[in-house]
Amino acid sequence: MNTSEWYRSFAAMEARGQSAIYEMLAGRIAGDAGMLALLEELPEPKRQPNLLFAAVRFLGGPVDDYQAFRTWTSAEWDRVRQAMSERRTQTNEPGRCAVLLPVLAALPQPLALIEVGASAGLCLYPDRYRYRYDDGPVAGPAAGPVVLECHTDGPVPLPGGVPRVVWRAGVDLNPLDVHSAEDMRWLECLVWPEQHERLARLRGAVRVAREEPPLLVRGDLNQMIGELVARAPANATPVVLHTSVLAYLSMEEREAFAEQVRALPCRWVCSEAAGVLPFVDRRLPRPAPRDRFVCVVALDGRPLAFAGLHGQFLDWFG
Repeated sequence: MNTSEWYRSFAAMEARGQSAIYEMLAGRIAGDAGMLALLEELPEPKRQPNLLFAAVRFLGGPVDDYQAFRTWTSAEWDRVRQAMSERRTQTNEPGRCAVLLPVLAALPQPLALIEVGASAGLCLYPDRYRYRYDDGPVAGPAAGPVVLECHTDGPVPLPGGVPRVVWRAGVDLNPLDVHSAEDMRWLECLVWPEQHERLARLRGAVRVAREEPPLLVRGDLNQMIGELVARAPANATPVVLHTSVLAYLSMEEREAFAEQVRALPCRWVCSEAAGVLPFVDRRLPRPAPRDRFVCVVALDGRPLAFAGLHGQFLDWFG
C-alpha cells in the first residue's frame, strides 16, 4: 500500500479504540499532501506511523493538536528525518507475554528463552510478571511489580502458574540497554500517549530486567539464531520466541528464518500480524477479522489463537 493508505489503515485498524490522538494524526496525514511528500523522502520501511510519532515526541514536539504537530514537524523535519532514519520502533511491550504464557507454560520445563528482535529483552521475563485473565485471580509471583491484564475468548488453556525460565537470551540489530536513560526514554516514546497503564508496566518491566539483565547480542536474526539455540543449557527446553518482528523482514528473509528455526532443536512460539507468515495463515481455522488488527499466536507453525497487538486480548481457537 502507498503511504497515504498506510496511515489511513493505521488510523482505522490499529489506533481506533486505542489512541484517539494517533487515530487523529494518522487520519489527517493520510490526506495531507505536504506531510506525505516529506515522508516519501524516507525509504518505505521508515515511513511507519509509530516511528514518526515516536520521533516527534522524542524530540519534544507536540502531538495533541494537528496544526501544531504539522507546523513543528515541518520546521524540524531535518531532525525528525534523522531520528526516523537512525532509530527503529522496537516496541518492547511486556503485555505480549500474556498471550504467550498459555503456550510457554505447557512446554516441558524448565525453559531457555531465545527472543529474536528482542529490543531491550522485556518479553524474556514471563516468569517474573503477574497475570489477570478477564476477572479471574491474579497469578504469578507475589512480588512481581507488573500485572498484565488480558481479555479472553474461547477455550484458553490458562496455566496454574508461570513457566520456569533458567536462561534468557536475545538478538537484535540494535539491542537497547535497560540501564541507558536515552534508550529507555525512546521506549517510553513508543507507548501511545493515552496508554498510561502501558507506560507504567513498561517501567515496571524495566525494573525487572535491571535486576537480572538478559544476554543480548547485536546481529541479524537469521545469522545468530542457530548460535543462540546451541548456547542454551542442556537441561532446558530451548524456545525461540518473537512478537511483531518478522513484518520488518522481506518475505524471503521470513521464509529463510522459518525454514531455519523449524530445523533447529527447539520449540518455536510467536505472535505475528495476520499475513506475515502465509504458511501459518493457511492453517487458520477461520479467517482473520477485517475490522480490527490481530496477531496470530502459533506454536511450531501451528496457529492457536488470535491476539491483540499489545497482548490486550486472546481469542483461542476451539
